[in-house]
Amino acid sequence: MAAKAKCDAILMIGFGGPTRADEVRPFLDNVLRGRPIPRERYQEVVHHYDLLGGRSPYNDLTMRQAAALRAELEKKGTRMQVAVGMRNWQPYVADSMRRLANGGARRVLGFIMAAHRSEASFGRYQATVNDALAALGEAAPEVVYPETWHDHPLFTTAVASRAREAYSRLEFPERSRARLIFTAHSIPLAMAQAGPYVEQLTESARIVAAELGIDTWQFAYQSRSGSPRDAWLEPDIKETLRNLDAKTALVVPIGFLCDHVEVLYDLDIEAAQVARDAGIRMERAPTVGDHPLFIEMMASIVAAYAR
Repeated sequence: MAAKAKCDAILMIGFGGPTRADEVRPFLDNVLRGRPIPRERYQEVVHHYDLLGGRSPYNDLTMRQAAALRAELEKKGTRMQVAVGMRNWQPYVADSMRRLANGGARRVLGFIMAAHRSEASFGRYQATVNDALAALGEAAPEVVYPETWHDHPLFTTAVASRAREAYSRLEFPERSRARLIFTAHSIPLAMAQAGPYVEQLTESARIVAAELGIDTWQFAYQSRSGSPRDAWLEPDIKETLRNLDAKTALVVPIGFLCDHVEVLYDLDIEAAQVARDAGIRMERAPTVGDHPLFIEMMASIVAAYAR
């Protein structure tokens, strides 16, 4: 196995989110970047944020993950700067990369906060990093990325642990009859066919289900945002719930690493209402967030690149 390139710092790279109500519209404008989204859909998404207090917890939760990672690295005796950069909101990737470069970092581990790779979840973040490096010119550090970790045993065990938290809210007879449904963000079918996204999601779900001792499970997608004329990954979680041949559903959002708006609204409000209308009890597992095993996984990956 080839030796890992030794790094001075890690940059956790995330989507980003508005931290207060007056940031919601500028944030959405930034995300959309001029794409022709119908005004009704734009207002609908603004309303989603309104229902959740006019902000997203994404930045706060990612900063908690970063703080936990720093503590774990310190415990392991690994010395490395830990920074956070967002693609769509402050702290932007470009600003965080500049601060790392100014602080003397010459090689940075770019840890994109997505377990499953597609153009939307990985490629676009690499492009954002490349733009930041180009802006820095000769002062730019080198950036390397870890290998995929969707099947890392600490990640899948952390997901299984979160699923058990949801199972614990069910009485035993109901627990044994609950249908296990994994979810992830839908993407255009053409994009999915061009990368390993579906294969990696399926592998993660299979490993988690096996750890839970469950043979029968389903996969559904959520949070579609594109033109209805385009083919996206299906089935949608709402249709899955409407057609479910069970009275209890345990939903595990394996494609998300923290409980941001697309989990808190799309699952906890929208999908939960569909389940109630269908006479189904739906329990949603927490995302991995700062679960100790997930943080331990990140630290073990980072340690392999530490000087």
